[in-house]
Amino acid sequence: MEGLIQRAITPNIDLLISESLDQWPVMVDPSQLENALLNLCINSRDSMPSGGQLTIRTQNERIDENAQLSGLPLGDYVLLQVVDTGVGMASDVLKQAFEPFFTTKPTGSGTGLGLSMTYGFVHQSGGHVKITSQVNCGTTVSIYLPRYLGNDLVVESSAVSRPALFSGNGETVVVVDDEQSNRTLICDILNDLGYLTFEAADSRAALKLLRSDMSIDLLITDFGLPGRMNGRQMAEAVQEFRPNLNVLFITGY
Repeated sequence: MEGLIQRAITPNIDLLISESLDQWPVMVDPSQLENALLNLCINSRDSMPSGGQLTIRTQNERIDENAQLSGLPLGDYVLLQVVDTGVGMASDVLKQAFEPFFTTKPTGSGTGLGLSMTYGFVHQSGGHVKITSQVNCGTTVSIYLPRYLGNDLVVESSAVSRPALFSGNGETVVVVDDEQSNRTLICDILNDLGYLTFEAADSRAALKLLRSDMSIDLLITDFGLPGRMNGRQMAEAVQEFRPNLNVLFITGY
């Protein structure tokens, strides 16, 4: 997971990870937790265009009468925090941060679903999430996940069986997504696995690549592309001159 986060952030951001040595167990979906953490890190990255520090830390927290948080039952929790030194949020923006489709990013640079999806995952897991932020000082997202007290076998996320990643042998993949962070992350992973990648931000740029004479083995495209053609329409157009091209659709919705 650390390697994935390193790929998602820019070189001018220092990543610090602090984990409690006696961490309590929690019962959550590991994939949803990783997705939530990655979304938070990408938000932090975007808030630090000139660089800064991103800190991820975990610790055990006992919520009693003296430390009670609004909406959080008393008990034991594992606290996961993502802290950045970015531009921060004003109070009016902070109030809307968890609303679906709310975003301060330019059109085409974000769906506005990252924080709302994180909110949904945390509450489905019986936890609580809060944001504190100050303009020009940074933002802290705190996720409280209830301590697991059952006797069932709990499998560590690192031991969860995951599909194998198939290494490439120089096959060519065209990646189309209007969000640069998504394109960069996908291409970095594929390049590490031995694939050759080309990227495009919209259907117009993608079609220019796809109409070239180079050999292309796979098209990965966002379904909801902006502009004249969405991903499905572009894929249908490509079938006219590359009828045997494999297509993989992705979407953030």
